[in-house]
Amino acid sequence: MTTSIKRMPGWAKAVSALVLVLVVLFAGLRLAVLPGLRDVFGTESHDNSGPALLKSIQDMSRYEAASGNFQVVVDLEKDAKYLPDAIRGTRTLYVGAGTVDAYVDLGRIGGKDVTVNSDRTSATLRLPHAALGKPALDPDHSYAVSKQRGLLDRLGDLFSDNPNDERAVQRLAAQHIGKAAQDSRLTARAETNTTAMLEGLLRSLGFTDVTVTYGT
Repeated sequence: MTTSIKRMPGWAKAVSALVLVLVVLFAGLRLAVLPGLRDVFGTESHDNSGPALLKSIQDMSRYEAASGNFQVVVDLEKDAKYLPDAIRGTRTLYVGAGTVDAYVDLGRIGGKDVTVNSDRTSATLRLPHAALGKPALDPDHSYAVSKQRGLLDRLGDLFSDNPNDERAVQRLAAQHIGKAAQDSRLTARAETNTTAMLEGLLRSLGFTDVTVTYGT
């Protein structure tokens, strides 16, 4: 005797699969609100990084005399030449916060740059002008406000190792911060602070007349 088995129609399989998905999602939501089962479907972070390795040590002779805090809003737009922005193009609005240090390189002082009188009560020092260090972005206070991408760019992000790469706007933010530091009076403040530090130091050693000048 031959028994015939009716196959389930295609629409019935689709409905069954949809019902199964809804059941799983509903069960997950119910478990999430139950005490003690809040993190059943949550994720955990594990730090598997290796130990940090010391690559080199460099002796420093700079006196960090002043530091400026800066913030810039970067609006970076990239367009394709013959395609509309909805198809190809990006626009990123990024808030960059960072610091720039101003320093005096005391290691450049030579013997001819220091003059002391015979009774060691008067000293004259000639120092190099203050200089600016490289801008350092603060990752805790720098963030992307918005990022608009065309269709082709969004498809490319699916195959990219880092779809949220913000290196371009970070470099631009650092450049703007560096330019703002150059236009500020940060180096002048550094020279004023360095003068005050040296005057206080030398007077504590018995010098009553201290003169500090700056030049190349």
